[in-house]
Order: sequence, then structure tokens, then C-alpha cells
Amino acid sequence: MSEPTVFLASGFSRLRIDLAYDGTNYAGWAPQPDRRTVEGELTGAISKLAGYLVEPIVAGRTDAGVHASAQVMHVDVPDSAEGLEEVANWVFRLNRILDPDIRILQVAVAADTFHARFSAIEREYQYRLADNNKVLMPLERYNTATWFRPLDVDRLNEVSALLLGEHDFVAFCKFREDQKTVRTLKKFHWSRLDSGILTADVAANAFCYSMVRNLVGAAVAVGEGRFEKEWAVAILKNKERVSDSYVFPGNGLTLVKVTY
Repeated sequence: MSEPTVFLASGFSRLRIDLAYDGTNYAGWAPQPDRRTVEGELTGAISKLAGYLVEPIVAGRTDAGVHASAQVMHVDVPDSAEGLEEVANWVFRLNRILDPDIRILQVAVAADTFHARFSAIEREYQYRLADNNKVLMPLERYNTATWFRPLDVDRLNEVSALLLGEHDFVAFCKFREDQKTVRTLKKFHWSRLDSGILTADVAANAFCYSMVRNLVGAAVAVGEGRFEKEWAVAILKNKERVSDSYVFPGNGLTLVKVTY
């Protein structure tokens, strides 16, 4: 497999690929032995067209069950790849190869300096949550999590506002070796839709592993009245994960925007 590159090698073109996927039946983005992953499916499909084993580089690796409506990736392909002169046609060709739970939205030749991960300055997710034992419509089960207690939107927003800014979010990140945990949280806002579903819009320069789902869990613990908002702030400052903070499931989470 090719090495992930920052700089484009001679004889190659860099493609930017915008895509969406339903993460329900995937073990996340990154390849895992004997498990179906988004990157694994894309690697096979793009390599087939390119005649070369590519290595996709993505704006944000999503966890198992997490969705994306606006994911961005890049791949480097040989200039000799068939159809590269009309690369926009790869949208149709790739979607014919891929299962319908992954859809390619756009393919274009990118600047040599474009990097799907390092060029991104902000990622935004949305978490959908049905509280108070609300009955979900059948199709909503794919992108909406459930919670059995009622949640107060004002309390959710009060605690979420206190977590904004640049902090070490190690308390809200699942441990990974050599993982950077200092992040700038730019948005964390809750709304209730007319349907009664709660949405949390969360944006940062970058996220560490499981950070959004941990932040949602901490906010819920305050929103349901179990703790006061100072509890979440103390977790942030103490930099120690605690069992009281809920980690919410991946199905409620969708990557909705990447800003370059």
C-alpha cells in the first residue's frame, strides 16, 4: 500500500472526493482485520478504477456506527489512471461499484498542496437524540439515539457553553497512544426540533477519539438534573475520565461539515 503523503509525488494527481455514508453496518472508518469499514470499501473501489492500490486520507475518522453527510477525503492516483481526463465521471463509476450506503458526491482534481486532513480548519458534527422515552419512527433509528429521561434544553446549553474554547479534552477522549487531546471547541449548542428530537451541533478545529459522544454524555448528565454544570467543568479541569459521564452510541452522530 502507498504511504500517506503530504506532498504529491511526481507522476500522480491528487483527487478530492466528497462523500456521504450511513455508518450503521460499518466498524468505523479505519481498516480493521476481518471487519467491514468505510475506508476498506473505498480503497477497493477507487483502486479498481485507478489501477493502483490507493490509500485514502480523510478529514475525520468516524467511529463505528457514525454517519457522514459531508465527509472529505483525498487520494493520489497515477496520471495514467483511466478516465482521469474526465474525472467527474468517477462519481457515477464509483457509485456503481460501492454499496448504496456509501455515496460519492463529487470527484475533482485538487491542488497539489491540498490535504484532506491537514488542510481542514474545522469539523462539525450533529448529534440527534430522542429523550423522555420518545418513540422513534422506524427510519429514525438509523441516525437518532434514545434516552429514557427528559432533558432540559436550557440546562444542556448552560453546561455546553462552559466547555467552549481551547482545553485539554483528555477527560472526554477514549485513550489512544500518542493522541493529541488539546482541542478548540468552537460550537456546542442544543436545539429541540418541532418533532421533539434534540440536536446538538458541535464544531471544533479537530476532535479526538469519541470526544463528541463523551461531550454529549456529560451534557445529558446535567440536562437530566443528575449533576450541576460545575460537575462537567471539574471533569474538564481534572483531566480524568469518570464513569459518571455517559458515552453515547454512534448511531446518533453525523459529520455534517468540513471547513477548509
